[in-house]
Amino acid sequence: MKLDPTDIKILNILQRDGRITNTELAKRINISPPPTLERVKKLEKNGIIQRYAAIVDPVAIGYQTCTFVEVTLSRHGRKNVEDFIRSVQKIDEIMECHHVTGDADFLLKIAVKNIPAYEELVFHKLTELPHVQHLKTMVVLSTFKKETAFKIKEENND
Repeated sequence: MKLDPTDIKILNILQRDGRITNTELAKRINISPPPTLERVKKLEKNGIIQRYAAIVDPVAIGYQTCTFVEVTLSRHGRKNVEDFIRSVQKIDEIMECHHVTGDADFLLKIAVKNIPAYEELVFHKLTELPHVQHLKTMVVLSTFKKETAFKIKEENND
């Protein structure tokens, strides 16, 4: 789907405020509510808008520790990678899993209550994942920038 300037405006607004009313969104993009709703539904149908979510402060809900873990697999065949991915998807503490280039095969973002909870996760879940050869953990001390919205410009749509 090719995005036009109005679609881009809609996406930029919804990324910042997913709870905006259709009427308010229509005002901000200068078209009437019915075609605005039609455009949003088209963006959803085409998978450009994947879902709507509330962004929660992890510390406020008791998740004091965030880590990034580089994972190296012992073997890289399709079945091994698929086994690993299926297993990762079952672990609630793993917030993100990325297949990456470089020394590691995967990068995991993990959120836990504290360091003892992370240690428990390592010993009882991460080291038990299929085909894991090596784990390298980086503990987040502070976060200075955390964005959830992509800056969408017309040139990003070529």
